[in-house]
Amino acid sequence: MSIAFTPGEPAGIGPDLAVIYAQQKIRKNLLVFTDPDLLLARAKNLNLPIKIKERNSTSSPGEICVFPVKVNTQSKAGILNADNAQFVLNTLDIATQHCLDKRCDALVTGPVHKGVINQSGIDFTGHTEYLANLSNTPKTVMVLATEGLRVALATTHIPLSSVAQHIQADSLKQTISIIHYALQGYGIANPHIIVCGLNPHAGEDGYLGSEEIEIINPLIKQLNQQGFNLTGSVPADTAFTPDALKGVDCVLAMYHDQGLPVLKTLGFKKAVNITLGLPFIRTSVDHGTALNLAGTGNISLGSLYTALDYAQNFIDNQHA
Repeated sequence: MSIAFTPGEPAGIGPDLAVIYAQQKIRKNLLVFTDPDLLLARAKNLNLPIKIKERNSTSSPGEICVFPVKVNTQSKAGILNADNAQFVLNTLDIATQHCLDKRCDALVTGPVHKGVINQSGIDFTGHTEYLANLSNTPKTVMVLATEGLRVALATTHIPLSSVAQHIQADSLKQTISIIHYALQGYGIANPHIIVCGLNPHAGEDGYLGSEEIEIINPLIKQLNQQGFNLTGSVPADTAFTPDALKGVDCVLAMYHDQGLPVLKTLGFKKAVNITLGLPFIRTSVDHGTALNLAGTGNISLGSLYTALDYAQNFIDNQHA
């Protein structure tokens, strides 16, 4: 069996990640869903040798296993082309089906360029939502992790002006439950989750907002009575201090930019994006397409290594 890898935007550094990773002596067994000619061209840019294998295992550095998916039009490093937006989604469609059919153990995704996909006329908000739709999953949770910190999101890619209306008891209960049971599946018997407030100072007893009093705090109390291990609601400006994080397995932020700037400050280039709730394992690099670095070789594989390690750990825990 193998881990599926989708390099993402063909003009970005995703193909570089695949080519450079293939040079390593010790590596995970990857099946890369992309156009072989794209990898060969990028390897030429990087002045690195690769040998395309259409099977599920490699034995020598420089070999790379590929499930061929043709680009719509030839891609050049660093130059976006909306004509290839459907190609990017095709790789995700096929790789996801491999995971659903148990032909691959997990999916690791490279960076996509949301803007160029939308420019092509396709409504696309991100991997998390797209994979949930592909797998008919009603509820997923986006988690980013680095050494010593995991941050989950109650809402993901929506405007800040829409966040408050999406903080509802039923949805929040589902989110917390998915995190709780996923962490248990990862080997943490009694996950300690900090729940951030939505408003500054967690609402300041209602003077700065009522969501904590009306929705978040009652739900925390209810779930703790059912055996969960939740702390909150906690003001986000103190939730990430070293003392507050002692013994904590995950912080639940109410919106994207409440929690992720902290995590990326601590773990940029060595963090991983995880989607919980899917019927298969999915992790991702935490960085963008880095168009200006595509084809230069001047990139870090740290986030890819982290994504692969998390995927392997999830696989191992499932089989334990």
